[in-house]
Amino acid sequence: MTNSIITIYTDGAARGNPGPGGYGAILMFGSFRKELSQGYKLTTNNRMELLAVIAALETLKRDDIPVKIFSDSKYVVDAVEKGWLNNWVRTNFKGGKKNKDLWLRYYELSKRYRIQFQWVKGHADNPLNNRCDVLATTAADKGPHLIDEGYVSEN
Repeated sequence: MTNSIITIYTDGAARGNPGPGGYGAILMFGSFRKELSQGYKLTTNNRMELLAVIAALETLKRDDIPVKIFSDSKYVVDAVEKGWLNNWVRTNFKGGKKNKDLWLRYYELSKRYRIQFQWVKGHADNPLNNRCDVLATTAADKGPHLIDEGYVSEN
């Protein structure tokens, strides 16, 4: 199992920005596959993109296996891979950076795992990304819808 990796695909959606939203995620390890989704009453697309990653990581039971996350969100991928998040944390999100609650939640989770992000083109020919899009949009459209407390308190 030394060459094993947990593979995660994620996507977020919002009907209006802000509007009803949802996320979808697929976690895979060996022959194991799990799908996650959740809808929210009022949120943004970026929050759902990030929450998909967080929900997937919070589902993991082991922290000794490398994690590769595929996302079509440049916002999420670039913030982590280009080191923007580290700067935001260091400056306490100076300048009014949005989604501080979720970024801090991700930041704490990320300390437990060896995570690599890979950007994938959305709404293209990647069946796993497309499935995450279906999970996210269905959750946004049909619910059940939770309250995105972080969005409500930030706005």
